Order: sequence, then C-alpha cells, then structure tokens
Amino acid sequence: MKVAILGKGDVGTSLALGFKKHGHDVKMGHRDPKESYADAAKFGEIAVLATPWSGTENAITLTDPKNLAGKVVIDVTNPLKFEESQAPQLALGFNDSGGEQVQRWLPQSKVVKCFNIVGHTLMVNPQLPGGPLEMYIAGNDAGAKKTVTQICKQFGWPVVDIGGIEGARLLEPLAMLWVTVGFTLNRWEQAWTLLHK
Repeated sequence: MKVAILGKGDVGTSLALGFKKHGHDVKMGHRDPKESYADAAKFGEIAVLATPWSGTENAITLTDPKNLAGKVVIDVTNPLKFEESQAPQLALGFNDSGGEQVQRWLPQSKVVKCFNIVGHTLMVNPQLPGGPLEMYIAGNDAGAKKTVTQICKQFGWPVVDIGGIEGARLLEPLAMLWVTVGFTLNRWEQAWTLLHK
C-alpha cells in the first residue's frame, strides 16, 4: 500500500518506519517544497495526519483537500494548546473534537481517529508487560475503519471501534490523561487497555 505521512515529527517518523517495516511504500510530506504535503498526498492511497495541532489546518490547506478526496485519512492529532510555564491543555472538548474538525476540513475524505492515545515509541509493535494493549478508533466510514483495523493488527494492536468520528471527543481527553500521567510520573512508556471477561 502507498502511504502518505503528513508531518515529519516524532509521530510521523515512527509511523513511517512502521509502515516501511511492514512492507508499505511511504512518502513523507512537510512544509518543505521539496517534500510537500501535496506531493505526499497525491502519492498515497491512504494518508496519516501527524502534525502538531497548531499547524494542522494549515497543513491540510497546503495538502489541498482534493488530493485526499475519497481516501482514508488516519488522524493522529490531538488538539493540545501550550501556554508558557503550564502543562498542555485540551483546546476542544464536550461538543466538538479535533477529529471532527479534521473531517470537516476534509469533507471528501474518510477520517479515522487512531494512534492518538499513546506515545510514538509504542505505536508500532508495542512491548509492555501486562498486555495485550488495545487501540481505540473512531470514524464514520465502515470500510475505512476496516482498513485502519488491518493496519493496527499489522502493528500489533487489537482494535476497539467506538463508533463515529464524534468518538474523538472521548479519545482526545484520553490522550490528555496520558499526557497528565506522563508529566506526573515522568513515565512515557505507557498505554491503556480494557480488562474484561
């Protein structure tokens, strides 16, 4: 599969390496005209949106939504705002989410919220004691969620589908809890799992 990675930070880089490891072709996009968002989006059969929230809307504009029309877009972003000398906070919540905004910015794409609740070092083939871990996804298109579920399984994640893209209203605060625990305990190799009989 051809995969566009939109964003070259730690998250984008880790996922790019994961896709390559599992036999996919990857093209990364950035603000650099030589490695543009648009070029990557044209290349990809699916795309991964892995930008800081503050630059997400601009990245989508530079990508040109037409280049992602009809494609699965895995939204890994979290709507975090950073203020001087304070821990990050959620910029959205309760009646909206980053995932829903991304879907509105990409109305012709099939957005699936995924991979936003763990750090980049655990996104591919996570190894933690006490597993197995589970990845939660949300999106409006059943076929897109099936594709993302297959990717998650390749990457070592059983999947829990929590419904439509409005489920991002739950997943993004869960990511905020991950951040809070990380800052409190100074421990970032952590993830959530659902215990059940």
